[in-house]
Amino acid sequence: MKKQFSLLALVLTLLLNACSPETRTLPVTTESSEKSIEPTATLPQPTPAMPHLKAADWSELADWPNDDIFPAWEAFLQSCTVLNKQPIWKKNCTTAVSLIQPDNATLIDFFEKNFVPYQILNADNSADGLITGYYEPLLQGSRKPSDQYRFPLYKAPDELLVIDLGTVYPEIKDLNLRGRLNGGNVIPFYTRAEIMNNPDLLDGYEFLWVDDKVELFFLQIQGSGRIALENGKILNIGYAEHNGHPYRSIGKLLVQQGELPLEKASMQGIKHWGQQNPEKLDNLLQQNSRFIFFRELPEGLSGPLGALGVPLTAGRSLAIDPRAIPQGAPVFLATTWPNTQKPLQRLMVAQDTGNAIKGNVRADFFWGFGSEAENQAGKMKQTGKMWVLMPNAFTPSVQ
Repeated sequence: MKKQFSLLALVLTLLLNACSPETRTLPVTTESSEKSIEPTATLPQPTPAMPHLKAADWSELADWPNDDIFPAWEAFLQSCTVLNKQPIWKKNCTTAVSLIQPDNATLIDFFEKNFVPYQILNADNSADGLITGYYEPLLQGSRKPSDQYRFPLYKAPDELLVIDLGTVYPEIKDLNLRGRLNGGNVIPFYTRAEIMNNPDLLDGYEFLWVDDKVELFFLQIQGSGRIALENGKILNIGYAEHNGHPYRSIGKLLVQQGELPLEKASMQGIKHWGQQNPEKLDNLLQQNSRFIFFRELPEGLSGPLGALGVPLTAGRSLAIDPRAIPQGAPVFLATTWPNTQKPLQRLMVAQDTGNAIKGNVRADFFWGFGSEAENQAGKMKQTGKMWVLMPNAFTPSVQ
């Protein structure tokens, strides 16, 4: 009975954390759009109970005929390696794969004949939402610790338990409980502060070391990246697991504490603050209890792996809330370039998720790899509208 009570208490803690203001607050910068995601082997079928979708006409998609569809089409082909296992998508994916070197007119015709656009609405029927950005960072590292490379990346430890709650409580399906055993009880796993202050807790699970703790912190937020070794080799690093604790935005915390004005609470602003306040840095980082474990990915990937399990495409992949938009679906995005009013209107593909990406009209724009991608992602906080393109056979709820 005691063991069952402990599990139930931890379940309730998890549910409270999942509903806490920190995890539901929309981010003020890319720092808040944490990209630690779980690669998904099997995806839920799109459900007809999607009353937040409003059937639209192609003419409502601003500048649709002038979009260069080819990069999005290639991203959609990546999605089809997973979607073709689902009956509702199979026909469209088969048709897409059959197109040989299509021009833009052919691709526009393909989407208009095989899909219906649905505008995505918020719960209050409003159409505007928040669009942030993320990127794939590059860190300097080594396979061995040294005075220069002091900050470890960890593999997922064996004692980390991941319990599928849906097998016991169907009403809370899609929630996984993370913890560890302590005697006969399941208790929460170590927090970031506990790990940083007691590195022996994860002794033996280090597999890479880097030279900058702040860059490592942002690698955890982005969820994947690359590590340049001393010999010049570049390693691809991806998300493996997390410790089960709620995510907390340190950018928002710095604003609340009066350390940074809101307009400077970007990724770049937080990094600059850390350089100017090294004595406060560890305490700040420890305020985000969530901790990410990594894995080394195969060589030759065209991009980091998203939640769909396929490589992301720079400028064409979106992280979305899968409760609102089916993973793998094409999405037309109408927003603006970071910190400007210049229209950014193009076809994207929903291929990723994020712990801070919650809500119907909510997305994280993947900018790719490199300094320009980092710059654009760091300052992106735009208003936008979205339309999901669903197969002709799909019918949303009319409730």
